[in-house]
Amino acid sequence: MAAPPAWPAVVVLVPARDEAEVVGRSVAALLAQDYPGRFRIVLVDDHSRDGTAEAARHAAGAAGSEGMAERLSVVAARALPAGWSGKLWALSEGLAHAEAAAPEAPYLWLSDADIEHEPDTLRRLVAKAEDQRLNLVSLMVALSCRGLWERLLIPPFIYFFQMLYPFAWVNDPRKGTAAAAGGCMLLRRDALARAGGFEAIRGELIDDCALARRIKDLPPTETEGAGGGGARGVWLGLTATSRSIRPYRGLGEIRRMVARSAYTQLRHSPLLLLGTLIGLALTFLAPPLVGLSAELHGDKVAAILGFSAWSLMALSAVPTYRLYRQPVWLATFLPLAAAFYSAMTLESAFRHWRGAGGAWKGRVEPGAREVAQKPRDL
Repeated sequence: MAAPPAWPAVVVLVPARDEAEVVGRSVAALLAQDYPGRFRIVLVDDHSRDGTAEAARHAAGAAGSEGMAERLSVVAARALPAGWSGKLWALSEGLAHAEAAAPEAPYLWLSDADIEHEPDTLRRLVAKAEDQRLNLVSLMVALSCRGLWERLLIPPFIYFFQMLYPFAWVNDPRKGTAAAAGGCMLLRRDALARAGGFEAIRGELIDDCALARRIKDLPPTETEGAGGGGARGVWLGLTATSRSIRPYRGLGEIRRMVARSAYTQLRHSPLLLLGTLIGLALTFLAPPLVGLSAELHGDKVAAILGFSAWSLMALSAVPTYRLYRQPVWLATFLPLAAAFYSAMTLESAFRHWRGAGGAWKGRVEPGAREVAQKPRDL
């Protein structure tokens, strides 16, 4: 990608709630960006109880280079209004600060507080957005993949996400599929404003995909320039150079991550839930079961077809395992991972029906609270 003739200013928005363990490394990596243009960082402390703000300031002070600490602003979020998700309210608070501190910046870079970026990340994001006239450029960062459960379940998580949102469709302006990865999103500020701002999606649990959908639906503007003239569309890709530094400590943490939003992804529809579970069973569980139970049913043709489907399934997942530098033979356990994700999706539905859907760091998503408060039909 060619470098733009002038590098536009960027404001980095970092929502942070109880991130003291990792926010220092994240802030240090943001301050180390080799971006040729002006950029500043606004970290929004979302009512943390563990010293997140102090850890962020300490990281900025320890950066070593003159002027680094001045690039970081730490803002305390006001009380969470009814109907807002915590993360989106924190982003809205950060945007309000950015509009006062850097009104000239045409780009916003949304980065989670547990992400560590390589120094050239911002430069590459802006170059792509400018070169291809995109309103939104997003990278799905590499998740932690070291422990037993991470090796079993994290590569399939990325694999299934790409099945739900084929990246080629997301990046094609002619197709309606839209998605983004909330850990790393570069966004034109004027596109966000035309899409209704963060307020337009204030109650969305899967906020990244909801924002991408609104941004992709925008028509291009008439004028040219870094402010977004003529830009349209979204782009989503994978990366191994930006990574989450938060490990998943056992199956329980991965289960809670998936159960938090899986049923929301299905639009809280029992029919979609049933269809999803049947689809996962037929696609990923039936082939190995048919192959491995050949002695029971005695149908050699069915067994061969089952093993063949299992093999093709594993082969299709090999690029994802290679991206995560995992042994490719682990792809043969994809059916087992599908069984776990089926159970987590079902748990997500039960949590929603109990009014606890979206629970995360002591909060419950707005939609779940409404369900909990709604009288049941007799």
